Amino acid sequence: MNLYIKQKVFSWGDKFTVKDEFGADRYFVEGEVFSFGKKLHVYDVSDYEVLFIKQEFTFGMPKYSVYSGDRLICTIKREFTFFKPRYSIEGLNWEVEGEFWCHDYDIISNGNVVATISKEYMTWGDSYVLSINNPMDELFALAVVLTIDCVLDAQNN
Repeated sequence: MNLYIKQKVFSWGDKFTVKDEFGADRYFVEGEVFSFGKKLHVYDVSDYEVLFIKQEFTFGMPKYSVYSGDRLICTIKREFTFFKPRYSIEGLNWEVEGEFWCHDYDIISNGNVVATISKEYMTWGDSYVLSINNPMDELFALAVVLTIDCVLDAQNN
């Protein structure tokens, strides 16, 4: 299964849509403009909030918590490294490997690829393809991708 993420060119405060492989709307992502730290709300097509991603205030590397309802699903944290960015995902048995700056990486669990993200070039704004092997992992893979993109966006600005 593939999800297509096309962000608007302006900022995280804007809304953007995640589409499925048939071009139908699947999720709507909305960032909070006036908040301390980044906050993203992910809604399904019925306008029900399925994910909430919140930046935690820490000294050092960025850390984000992902919630489904009131339940903490995982914590995604950028690890301190000198050469290549690395992310830890606490709460899920997942690792992330690849080229983050190029938006070309894999989410891996126990040596198996859970999902792959790749950037589409020659498009207006940032567009990504999220290929997910098991539909049960769809929401959490989307949360990881949105969080990593949020960290990269903060570093670029």
